[in-house]
Formats: sequence, structure tokens, C-alpha cells
Amino acid sequence: MNFGGTGFVLAIIALSIGGWMFTTWIRAKHGYPVENEWGGTVHRTDPDADRKIKLLTDDNAKLASQIGRLEERISVLERIATENHGQAAQLADQIDRLR
Repeated sequence: MNFGGTGFVLAIIALSIGGWMFTTWIRAKHGYPVENEWGGTVHRTDPDADRKIKLLTDDNAKLASQIGRLEERISVLERIATENHGQAAQLADQIDRLR
């Protein structure tokens, strides 16, 4: 094998370019920023990101209000369970108000 020949030099250049292309592909596939030709970085963009954020924000607000309502109901049930009055009519009335 001739290490000073043209074929060897071209093989080294081809392997270098191939390795660079492979690492760039892996980085882009996994969402890491990729360097462009001028040394800057190109970040992965998601065209639906704003819509997804809006949907998640709305869903979060809905779930937060639902949690608030459930906490209120639990506090009423705890109060009903811990009261020692023993009046069946009052208990039935409070349970009906929860519905």
C-alpha cells in the first residue's frame, strides 16, 4: 500500500467528509443544534410549536380549575366525615348539595 499516493489522499478526504456528514445527520436527527457553513448554529424548528403551546396552556388551565373543584369537594367530604353530629338528614342534605 502506497501511503503517499493519490488514492490514499482521496480516501482520507472521502472518509473525513463522510464522517462529518454522519455526525451532522445524527445531531440533526436528535435535535441538537447544527453548525452552518459560517460557524453559526442552526436550531431545529417546529412549525406547530405555537399551536402546541396554546393547546397545552388551555389544557393546563382546564386541569387546574378541575383540581380546584375536586379540592373543594374533598374538603366538604372530610368535614362531613369528621363531624360527630350524627344527624342523618343533615348528612343527606350535604351529600345532595355535592351533586
